Amino acid sequence: MAGPPRVLIAFNKPFNVLCQFTDRSDPPRRTLAEFGLPPRVYAAGRLDYDSEGLLLLTDDGALANRLTDPRHKQPKTYWVQVEGAPTEAQLDRLRRGVVLNDGPTRPALVERLDPAPALWPRDPPVRFRKSVPDAWLSMTITEGRNRQVRRMTAAVGLPTLRLVRASMGDTRLGDLMPGMWRPL
Repeated sequence: MAGPPRVLIAFNKPFNVLCQFTDRSDPPRRTLAEFGLPPRVYAAGRLDYDSEGLLLLTDDGALANRLTDPRHKQPKTYWVQVEGAPTEAQLDRLRRGVVLNDGPTRPALVERLDPAPALWPRDPPVRFRKSVPDAWLSMTITEGRNRQVRRMTAAVGLPTLRLVRASMGDTRLGDLMPGMWRPL
């Protein structure tokens, strides 16, 4: 006998929102509880508090594991605004994988995004400095280490200013605006 249908949701996580429904901090931070999500779903994986974009939520633990366990090598694509003008040498280092304090990363698919992706304004906005150039990259990784993309770009001298997850596996963010969600 089949159980209730599984729930899988694509959510555009806004900047400075936790990927959980409660927060014990003082003062408390924004959480998923304020977005009218269905009951009994939880985040399949993480997206840092200061990152934005696609977050998948489900009520199915086995599905969450298939989506997030590094052994399944699900590609995750991020649009990354970096400080500086990336050189081919820096991009090649990211493509080959870099050594972080917790070991080497797998190679990444990396390309420049020119023009920059058409995104919603961030609140608060990214700090702008006339004297320091910035650039947008598309980075696809198959791991999910803590703050991995930020640590990779920093390791090659390109600090991350803004990070937006654009896709996980075959699921794309599309035109979903921050704080909005859709069933899959």
